Amino acid sequence: MKLTISRLADRPDLAEAMWTMPSSWPEFMRHDPIGGLYYGNVETRFAEFVLIAQDDAGEVVAVAHSIPFEQGDGALPENGWDFVIRNGLLTSLHGRQPDTVSAIEIAVRPDRQGQGLSGQMLAAMRENAARHGFATLVAPVRPNGKDDVDEPMRTYAFRVREDGLPVDPWLRVHVRAGGRIHAVAPRSMVVPGTLEEWREWTGLPFDRTGPVLVPRALTPVHCDLEHGVAVYVEPNVWVVHPTGAGGARGAGND
Repeated sequence: MKLTISRLADRPDLAEAMWTMPSSWPEFMRHDPIGGLYYGNVETRFAEFVLIAQDDAGEVVAVAHSIPFEQGDGALPENGWDFVIRNGLLTSLHGRQPDTVSAIEIAVRPDRQGQGLSGQMLAAMRENAARHGFATLVAPVRPNGKDDVDEPMRTYAFRVREDGLPVDPWLRVHVRAGGRIHAVAPRSMVVPGTLEEWREWTGLPFDRTGPVLVPRALTPVHCDLEHGVAVYVEPNVWVVHPTGAGGARGAGND
């Protein structure tokens, strides 16, 4: 499927369709408190780094979010997704110069999944970073093919098939696109909530202290019945993409 891909900065009229596009993210992931810092500032601060895809009929079928941030010479952090959002927002608020772009999310409308749209959006995200002069696009990737919550991400992330490509479908898209698996971010996203909130998000009872297996979570959710709270700590995988830009604004990642 050939897509028409626009930046939100150029097509602010597509904002409503972008926000209302159905997605397949599990409900609990919509309640990461750090994520709200990004999405609440998308239209005013990061519209140049939001890509919206339309099909031949003009329907919005995919969205790619990214954020410029200030990495400096430091290693990619263990709190990947949460870190780049906080850092990117602070970089913008303080008027500092970002040196790297991080992917935040690629979402494809559920009825258009399996048609290669995510790969096209990843390529467009990388091209957009290069257009802004950034030599590197990094991505705290959520390997959503991981169905064994007890397997550590440090082993799953580096598992490969006979052809040498990752066993995880989403990591495979990144590697095929020229990305390099760099490291695991063991606490990339943290979603805290009361037990009542977790029951509402998941439909599960959360009635005993200990790990709770939540569908589509990559690790168990830790439930503390006595204190009435539960916390999900999600590991992601850092993937580094060269953009082909000259590198004046790009930072090293090793």
